[in-house]
Amino acid sequence: AVLSRFYDPVAGAVFLDGRDIKTLDVSWLRANIGTVSQEPTLFDGTVAETIAYASPARSSRRDVEAAAEVANASGFIAAFPEGYDTRVGENGALLSGGQKQRLAIARVLLTNPAILLLDEATSALDAESEALVSEALARVARGRTTILVAHRLSTVRRADRVGVLRDGRLVECGTHEQLMAKKDGAYRALVETQLQS
Repeated sequence: AVLSRFYDPVAGAVFLDGRDIKTLDVSWLRANIGTVSQEPTLFDGTVAETIAYASPARSSRRDVEAAAEVANASGFIAAFPEGYDTRVGENGALLSGGQKQRLAIARVLLTNPAILLLDEATSALDAESEALVSEALARVARGRTTILVAHRLSTVRRADRVGVLRDGRLVECGTHEQLMAKKDGAYRALVETQLQS
């Protein structure tokens, strides 16, 4: 919410390419950030309408299908009796958690954001769905600045840079390998705790 300026920080500042985001036009900023959250909001429409919903321009069926392909969603959509014309139900009630996430990823793709914010995008999924969604997210992240917020550390393992926050402060930063090499590091302790549970 802070990155999209729904709230401003009480202390400190957020910078984008060296500029305090408070100096940027809010509409422009939000148009350049695509968000996939833990529980995406879906409306009672068809699969195609759900994917095309956030697109600033009218998206063709071809655009929708291409986005679904990249988001690893085309396979399950093809299995629906009415394909892209299948209704998803209120808030995606007729879909599994992994299917909802992949439709949300396809929807974000159509907006072509410069910044991709993934807020706990895989945390509510089973292992199989997490693998499919993670693969889709990796495809979507190519060529974009991607900020991944996660408590499930398997999600961040391949990130270029991992930042560990504690009480709102950055306490460690580096690659997975660099942070795991720190014997008394905060990240290593988190990973070891998750491996034990």
